[in-house]
Amino acid sequence: MKKITSHFFALTLVLLVASCSKDDAPSEGSSTPAVNDDPIPGMFQKNVLIEDYTGTWCGWCPRVAYSIEAVKTATTKSVAVAIHGGSASEPMRYTGSLPIEIQGYPTGMLDRTVEWVYPENTHINQAKNLSRNNAGLGIAMNSTVSGGNINLDVKIKFAKDLTNTKLVVYLVEDNLVYNQTNYTSFYGGTSTISNFEHDNVLREALTSINGDALTGTTTGQTITKNFTLTLPTNVTNAANLHFVAFVIGSNGGAINVREALPNVDQSFEQNP
Repeated sequence: MKKITSHFFALTLVLLVASCSKDDAPSEGSSTPAVNDDPIPGMFQKNVLIEDYTGTWCGWCPRVAYSIEAVKTATTKSVAVAIHGGSASEPMRYTGSLPIEIQGYPTGMLDRTVEWVYPENTHINQAKNLSRNNAGLGIAMNSTVSGGNINLDVKIKFAKDLTNTKLVVYLVEDNLVYNQTNYTSFYGGTSTISNFEHDNVLREALTSINGDALTGTTTGQTITKNFTLTLPTNVTNAANLHFVAFVIGSNGGAINVREALPNVDQSFEQNP
């Protein structure tokens, strides 16, 4: 597999050569078929969560970034988070614990528990088809970001009884510009993509990265969780922040996910 393993430091140059070695060769269709999903009144739009384990040093990682762009072109029901790591010198490295033990870079995870099939760019439908019209819960956020302070309310509304649910909330940043190593034919095929714009970069988890337990998760109930914090020091520009919130179920998979810009009061994406 053409991934740089997470033991990058111990093996250094050897793994850099043998590493993220997946190319952008074609493959056959998606492993996730489309389904009939007519909207049911009272249920919620279900968005797909894409967690991209990546790094500026990883030459095969632009393939997943390109694939995320393709998913966003194909559907408005996707939310991406880029979790940078794999090297101590990675300029956007997320230093917290990870929710899974990945085998190498790049790795794309869908709804937290499903690995995006390689090559991701020919399996766009695998991600797209995980979006649905009928989730059992919806998420809406309301935030203010001002004067170096963040105040965020995350509201979760339930259309069915759910148990053993947990909330994960991310603070992410867009428009971070760094050179990106590139072994793919994407983005012009150059070996280094100069001044590449990195979006959806995870800056901080406001909950446990494995989620904080929720109670009162029964039909018709709305739960509100508040987060108040000062702007993290690793944030480059507060104007480029946004929030990602998702609820995971007892199997660890994301039931639903939503993203929100600062200073926006969202409504629930509930079917009429």
